[in-house]
Amino acid sequence: MSKPMKEMALVEHLGELRKRIIVVLVVFVAGLIGGIFVAEPIYHYLTAAEQAKNFELHAFSFWDGIGIYMKIAAIFSLVISIPLIFYQLWAFVKPGLHKDEQKAAVRYVPYAFILFIVGIVFGYYIVFPMTLSFTTMITKSMGLTETYGITNYLNFMFNLVLPLALLFELPLVVMFLTRIRILNPLRLRKMRKLAYFALVFIAVVITPPDFISDFLVTIPLLLLYEFSVFLSSKIYRKQLEADMERDSRYVSLDEDTD
Repeated sequence: MSKPMKEMALVEHLGELRKRIIVVLVVFVAGLIGGIFVAEPIYHYLTAAEQAKNFELHAFSFWDGIGIYMKIAAIFSLVISIPLIFYQLWAFVKPGLHKDEQKAAVRYVPYAFILFIVGIVFGYYIVFPMTLSFTTMITKSMGLTETYGITNYLNFMFNLVLPLALLFELPLVVMFLTRIRILNPLRLRKMRKLAYFALVFIAVVITPPDFISDFLVTIPLLLLYEFSVFLSSKIYRKQLEADMERDSRYVSLDEDTD
């Protein structure tokens, strides 16, 4: 391919990517508008939880209330946009996939939403209360009076829950990248030590500094990685079988031609 043609192809790809990013942004903004209407009931649900009742939450700025509502709306919009983001990613790489790979990859889109919700549930109902309880215990043991703003409480929650929710997308991302032949189980096994270190580091950072908390978060993350390797192996095995079948078909056609 000549240089001008390569440049044209690159411009076309960038144009396609720009269109898909615009679609995602439009849907995100629409979700943000919708999120403003559901922000209030979500806020009341979060602040009525058992762990929130132990605190008298304050507003330290005139913008605290508006800021919290907008943050809740943004997270709501992100949650409903996750399937679309995966679909647009699939659609962007679709021309480079075989038909069977296209059909298989598009099936992952609904699971992106499911895994994200599972990650949110795990983070909110298990990791967040455990972490909050530990930090509160340390604060009281130091004889400090707890005076928290609503932004302190919710930011603390979101900074724990959202990274975990995104990490729960790991199996889906690995399956997708295996489908488009960027990853394979051989590479994942070679990366295992580095991946384990990264996951353990993340677990230690987002949880209280005690062994039980680290253990309760690290184990699910490591299991997610191993599950991702298992799924990648299944896909990779089918790809090898399909390649062998395709090669044998070509060989037989060449022999018939001769």
